[in-house]
Amino acid sequence: MFLERSEIMINPSPLRYPGGKFKIYKYISKLVRQNNCSSYIEPFAGGSAISLALLFNGIVNRVIINDYDYSIYCFWESILNETEAFIKLIEDTPVTVEEWHNQKLIREKIYDHSPLKVGFSTFFLNRVNRSGIIDKAGPIGGMSQLGNYPIDCRFNKEDLIKKIKKISKYRHAIRLFNQDAMDFIEYEIIKTRNSFTFFDPPYYKKGRGLYTNFYTHGDHENLAKTITQLMKNRKWIVTYDTANEIRELYSKFDQITFSLSYTLQEKKNMPEFMFFSKKIRRIQNENNSLNIQHTQNNNIEV
Repeated sequence: MFLERSEIMINPSPLRYPGGKFKIYKYISKLVRQNNCSSYIEPFAGGSAISLALLFNGIVNRVIINDYDYSIYCFWESILNETEAFIKLIEDTPVTVEEWHNQKLIREKIYDHSPLKVGFSTFFLNRVNRSGIIDKAGPIGGMSQLGNYPIDCRFNKEDLIKKIKKISKYRHAIRLFNQDAMDFIEYEIIKTRNSFTFFDPPYYKKGRGLYTNFYTHGDHENLAKTITQLMKNRKWIVTYDTANEIRELYSKFDQITFSLSYTLQEKKNMPEFMFFSKKIRRIQNENNSLNIQHTQNNNIEV
């Protein structure tokens, strides 16, 4: 189960995410192994690339993903349970600016449409919008399509269909939820055994500009309190952008600052925090798998 050879290192998710964490997959996979966990949980699933890679590579035998964003939930629900219908939409839908407008109309009243239509609209806009930002960005190449890249440059239908078909083969090992993160902790995570949870909440500083469901300071504070109170004996990590307010919320836990490259309109190398639960056994030589800039309260398992 825990063999490292032949691990997939290509992002297995059909979704694009600004600041996507798949770049630290190697590190997370070692951390999950180090802690002998058989289930992996993402309360803020988004593209869920690390979950899928861990599952495909046999590092865990079950993943539990949750996203409070109903439209993201609809995407996962559709590709898991209406796979063929979703694939047919990919095959039949033209990738044009005209179609971009059609899909935007669905987003305006998502509860008036089926989960399949909402899920596909979410997927379509994620693939064709700048940086994968679904609601707060325009199409690649602009409305006039005079940019350097056309609207369909990130919409390779054949590759995307292959990814979705592979995910559908593992549907028996994937549990999906659409809950507020705090409720998800209380009603789902604490019932699991031998699990590893990766919290990747919306960014503190730029969340409003990136996400449909961004967090206020109070939301971040409530999340930290819920994790601290209900997951004392659980194995988890939390990642965030480097805001002093976040450092204060998790000041009682071991932390590192690491760098993560991501692209919005231009490539950037940004520092982020990672906080560790007191039950986590850290790996040796962490910097071989993660570009660590700073470590605080370093308790690495030897």
